Amino acid sequence: MFLPFFETLRKTGVPVTMREFLSFLEGMAAGLVTYDVDGFYYLARAAMVKDERHLDRFDRAFAEAFKGLETITPEQVIEAIDLPREWLEKMLERSLTPEEMAEVRALGGFDKLMETLRQRLEEQKGRHQGGSKWIGTGGTSPFGAYGYNPEGVRIGQKESRHQRAVKVWDRRDFKNLDDQVELGTRNIKVALKRLRRWAREGAAEELDLPGTIRATAEHGYLDVQTRPERHNAVKVLLFLDVGGSMDPHVKVVEELFSAARAEFKHLEYYYFHNCLYEGVWRDNRRRWDRQTPTWEVLRTYGGDYKAIFVGDASMSPYEIAYPGGANEHWNAEAGQVWLTRARDQWPANTWLNPLPERHWQYTQSVGMIRELFEGCMFPLTIDGLGRAMKALT
Repeated sequence: MFLPFFETLRKTGVPVTMREFLSFLEGMAAGLVTYDVDGFYYLARAAMVKDERHLDRFDRAFAEAFKGLETITPEQVIEAIDLPREWLEKMLERSLTPEEMAEVRALGGFDKLMETLRQRLEEQKGRHQGGSKWIGTGGTSPFGAYGYNPEGVRIGQKESRHQRAVKVWDRRDFKNLDDQVELGTRNIKVALKRLRRWAREGAAEELDLPGTIRATAEHGYLDVQTRPERHNAVKVLLFLDVGGSMDPHVKVVEELFSAARAEFKHLEYYYFHNCLYEGVWRDNRRRWDRQTPTWEVLRTYGGDYKAIFVGDASMSPYEIAYPGGANEHWNAEAGQVWLTRARDQWPANTWLNPLPERHWQYTQSVGMIRELFEGCMFPLTIDGLGRAMKALT
């Protein structure tokens, strides 16, 4: 029954294995979900998706395999009324409060509710807005959408307004996204979490549950133990290209910077333009009168830092290869000299490029920077950032 779904997952690029698919079938056979679209979706996703990067692909495959869930016609509702009575009663018990259950019984019970729905669907012709009898939108009829009735059946409504529908007949849309698109802050944080080395620092303010259990068992009374919180101890040095051809990429770089500051306790950052030269800066408004000598940065941060350069690497080849090639000032040493010094000082290094990877081959300077970094240039996508974090470890 679910083999087409399994085939759609594989076709969409979700690397689900036969063992994972069998685990999903076991969950269905065990009755973990019954007639519950949300539960079915989350069970399938939990069983067959093992990497955050594939969640969007799963949503796309789910939408394709179960696209019949997108629209529910009155005829389908009539057919669905013939579902097993015990399931419908369970849905009733789960959806209503005890007070609402008593109200439904007083009005004739669930059988009366469903029988009336069948009759209204057969009698009604066309769309109805408002009122208290016909199936439609608004009003107080127990059937339809965007209205109110304590024993209602919701039909054709995107979301519940009063959270009181006995049975939800809804349109469900799943986002069609892709893990190759440029990143948003949330996805960046997920990718950056791959670069972690946990250490406990600070005051002992976090509950130590295993320690509390052990101390309580030893002393015979409740002995609460605390410990310092865990923090990501990785040290990151971020170099950000600004201005010129980087202007179209400001948004994604801002998101990367925001996510990095939230994820890494030990983060230092500097700006540069096009290529690394003898000076960098922290404030773009004071870039000419408050520069930090690059030699000072090299001496200040030890080799345990991980250096991440962010830029489109799009510039004149002279800016990389020759003294005096910089387009804003006279550089006594070529950009590639400073980049080589930086890579020697921080062996764990990478270059993140906001340009789509398919465009790299058309810009000579991109190839030159990529060669300097020995291939450790990655696109600013979920997949690219994940590969970059793996390379840094």
